[in-house]
Amino acid sequence: MKLILSTSNIMGAVSSFRPITNSKSNAEFVNSLRASLEANYSIATSENVNGNGHAARLTYPSWTQMTEAGLEIPALDFSESALQEERDQYDITLKLFYLPGASIEDRGKQTREAVNLVLKELHMPSIDLLIVSFPGVYFDEEEKCPDKISTRGPIEAEPEPIESQIKTWATLETLKDEGIVKRLGIAEFGHDRLANFLDRTRIPPSVDQVNLRDCCSVPRDLLKLAKGRNIELLVHNDCSNILPRGTLRELLGSGPSGAHVLSGSAKTGEKRKSLHGEPVTNGHADKPLDGEVQPLWVVKYTAVVRNRGVVENKGYFAMAEFTNDS
Repeated sequence: MKLILSTSNIMGAVSSFRPITNSKSNAEFVNSLRASLEANYSIATSENVNGNGHAARLTYPSWTQMTEAGLEIPALDFSESALQEERDQYDITLKLFYLPGASIEDRGKQTREAVNLVLKELHMPSIDLLIVSFPGVYFDEEEKCPDKISTRGPIEAEPEPIESQIKTWATLETLKDEGIVKRLGIAEFGHDRLANFLDRTRIPPSVDQVNLRDCCSVPRDLLKLAKGRNIELLVHNDCSNILPRGTLRELLGSGPSGAHVLSGSAKTGEKRKSLHGEPVTNGHADKPLDGEVQPLWVVKYTAVVRNRGVVENKGYFAMAEFTNDS
């Protein structure tokens, strides 16, 4: 079963939650997702008051929704457009993170799932730029920045063969052929990786997004290559594994800060509690799900008003695979 997670529009939202990981670059996503779970649980609770005037304790089916695509956490509502102006008033950018452990063979399906969710959310027919991030690809490693590598933390995944990346890229080229995406981009490609990639693609990337946290400046050979091939170099502060399995388990688990969708928590032996910390029993048909979760992908989207440079809508979707233990 698929689990579909959403933050909705995070612009203007204030989260009181602290990061649950040590990585600053995914704190926005994790905190925003936690805030979304909290808000939807609270709304559902306020709408379910018992005869004594007290809010009834709710389980996850009260604020999630099962569809053919999977379990929406929280339930999604695409009835109203998230943007106020016409399409030509916006620059819409997506960054799609393929996560470690997910099937490379399913990337085509995953890419369309992510793009379609954003288009439905924004009520728009196309996006301007789609950037993809492959697991295990680090700009600092290729550009030999040992001092910066030492501050990055543990390696989440080994780089996959370029053949797999080229196969994935073919799906993106199809999206551009169909007019759904106007420009394509990659992340963390240094000179050698980018040069090899360019030689083997039908539609080359027009953007290479690099993390200067890992290098003080863009190397000259990469600058020369990008300029010669009309590739725009952008900077970012994202981590490639934006949603580790343990973080997802903690968000959805039954620990003190979990949403009580999954049984157990990221830490063993922890008493199961709901999102608001109340002890929970399992004497009902909709008890927490027993099983394992594998994060598949995360997509970050932004819609900027062109003539003002204002971000009107920004949010995240994520998808994970749930496998029942029984």
